[in-house]
Amino acid sequence: MFSNEPLADKLRPDSLDTFVGQSHLLSKGKPLFEAINSGLLHSLILWGPPGVGKTTLARIIANQADADFVSLSAVLAGVKDIRDAVTRAKNNKENLQMNTLLFVDEVHRFNKSQQDAFLPHVEAGLFTFIGATTENPSFSLNNALLSRARVYTLKPLQKIDLARILENSLSAVNSALEEQIIELSDDAQQLLINAADSDARRLLNYLELAIKLIRTDTKNPTITSSLVNEVVSTGLRRFDNKGEDFYNQISALHKSVRGSDPDASLYWLKRMLDGGCDPLYIARRVVRIASEDIGNADPRALDISLNAWQTQERLGSPEGELALAQAVIYLACAAKSNAVYKAFNTVTTVIKQTGSLEVPMHLRNAPTKLMKDEGYHAGYRYAHNEVGGFAAGETYLPKELQNQVFYEPVERGLEIKISEKLRHLKKLNKQTT
Repeated sequence: MFSNEPLADKLRPDSLDTFVGQSHLLSKGKPLFEAINSGLLHSLILWGPPGVGKTTLARIIANQADADFVSLSAVLAGVKDIRDAVTRAKNNKENLQMNTLLFVDEVHRFNKSQQDAFLPHVEAGLFTFIGATTENPSFSLNNALLSRARVYTLKPLQKIDLARILENSLSAVNSALEEQIIELSDDAQQLLINAADSDARRLLNYLELAIKLIRTDTKNPTITSSLVNEVVSTGLRRFDNKGEDFYNQISALHKSVRGSDPDASLYWLKRMLDGGCDPLYIARRVVRIASEDIGNADPRALDISLNAWQTQERLGSPEGELALAQAVIYLACAAKSNAVYKAFNTVTTVIKQTGSLEVPMHLRNAPTKLMKDEGYHAGYRYAHNEVGGFAAGETYLPKELQNQVFYEPVERGLEIKISEKLRHLKKLNKQTT
């Protein structure tokens, strides 16, 4: 049963009848299902997480259409490989009257020149193109290619799908064995499914390793939960650093904190750490969240976030990760304000629109006699010498921006007090005019 070929490849389904999952695409009446069954080929892109059947589905499409299946890896293939595929497709068409299906795995890694190399042949109908990607194709593929290939989104496999794959695979393994039948305990099954994390390839790799490690000198060899724990001890959650999941999860963390949900915030933090994300990256993002979404409503949030960053730097993982959890929970529970964030964006826009406005004369420093003679610093009122430490009626913006307001505190947290003070100062300013 066991050769050098991985179990996941050995047991790869060869028809839609044996393919598991993606019912939203492959149920009767669905366009993709009907197209495959009819053998009508069209260029397409299969977008989904690892181990959900992208390569398998491409092979099934080729089989159903009696097409020559040519596979390229975008990581390894160069322009020469594409030319060789084109030559093979021409020979198939001219000499064998056979269609060709060109499958490009990890197509998001193809650069523009590589995409341009085979695009004319897709347009000419020399071969049918199927690309597989874990990344959003709208970010990585050029518009010309996207316009000629329909995108189908494959979903993560559900536990019921993985259970079915596991059952079918173990049955196939046992059918190949001459004497002994390998059993799988219920606890072990659940551990395998959970560890697979929606990835069928990972599931079968774990199963294969468990079978190879099982004791065969017993009457009824059984894959137990303890054996599975040994096999999956180094497994990580699906994350794909710097990929689609990376940005989706950091977005979920940010939005959970902004939405004042400490439980969801902690969940997404741990998901990212569990998936192998650099804790220092998370620390930097948490500091950003403290300023963007909490700001002066609770200035302690920034201190706590910076302390968590420093703790992670000093202690490393896993000790420092608890400080990140503390910070994230505090931020989620803190009063929220985006007033600083909005003010910063507003002033950025105003500066772009107004250019380099002159500094008012009374705000300019005058260290030399010439500068004093020119009127620098003239009329400036030293606030500490004024009643209440406030120079009522004084102006500090360029004259073109007088009465411009950037910072508008919200009525939450400490900004309630800040808002009250600013209203008071504004009133004093009006009394002097």
